[in-house]
Amino acid sequence: MSASLLSPQRHVLPNSHHQGARPPPCSARMRQCVRARVSPSSHPATLASSAEMAVPPAYADLGKSAKDIFNKGYGFGLVKLDVKTKSANGVEFKTSGSSNIDTTKVNANLETKYKWDEYGLTFTEKWNTDNTLGTEITVEDQITKGLKLAFDTTFSPNTGKKSGKVKTAYKREFLNVGCDVDFDFAGPTIHAAAVLGYEGWLAGYQMTFDSAKSKMSRNNFAIGYKTGDFQLHTNVNDGSEFGGSVYQKVNGNLETAVNLAWTAGNNSTRFGIAAKYQLDSSASISAKVNNSSLVGVGYTQTLRPGVKLTLSALVDGKSFNAGGHKLGLGLELEA
Repeated sequence: MSASLLSPQRHVLPNSHHQGARPPPCSARMRQCVRARVSPSSHPATLASSAEMAVPPAYADLGKSAKDIFNKGYGFGLVKLDVKTKSANGVEFKTSGSSNIDTTKVNANLETKYKWDEYGLTFTEKWNTDNTLGTEITVEDQITKGLKLAFDTTFSPNTGKKSGKVKTAYKREFLNVGCDVDFDFAGPTIHAAAVLGYEGWLAGYQMTFDSAKSKMSRNNFAIGYKTGDFQLHTNVNDGSEFGGSVYQKVNGNLETAVNLAWTAGNNSTRFGIAAKYQLDSSASISAKVNNSSLVGVGYTQTLRPGVKLTLSALVDGKSFNAGGHKLGLGLELEA
């Protein structure tokens, strides 16, 4: 038997290992791998949370989840029809009409919208039964990313009244600011708002300055906290109105919200609680009650794709036998 078969064979390392530093021991490599896998920055939930909170909402949208639970799915005292269509060339049409059951007054409006995505332009035309015509031109993400400019005008042929407004909004990581200017012959009115967000915490300020009267007509503050399934919002308006709301997504089918409000100089506190439950993929029920014993219930059913029916009722618990309760019917069509 040859000596080469009996002698132990030596495995020669590549030249790179001869010339460079020795590779880390196996245990060290394992520790590095474990640290990389459990690093908080690489965890999917953390990435989703940071992406979600990268741009905070506008001031008007603070506490929006709780507001939606209280407001959506109800139409007390109204028979309402909403129709949305889109043409082959991309023009969107939105028609809405409602009839007040108590007063029999009918209101309707028509809106057309065309988006020129190549240049970030949106053209919107509006008309309502008060015979008011409106035009809005919006430019977004063209001058710089996150910046939105809008020019809004209205004209009433019956009275000859005209109005114009310039809207600006800018949003980026941790910041969302906006400033609108209403033009008037007496002097422009300036509306401004800003929201800061960091790791779920939100802080906002909103003001309105009337240059004709040279005074602040609105001065609001808000603080909130937002996670994936929980939202807390508190606000102080003009130093005299205090409010707060809590929203919680209990599970995939159930959402709840609580709303509180109090006005300085008034001992009464307004309180409400609401919930929405998804029965299945096409049906949901909503209910809400406040401290005035007003109980509202709503039922929403998707009859088929693009056809949604909403039934709602408002019951006055304090005057149950006296009547005065309200019913509502809504139908939404989309094609």
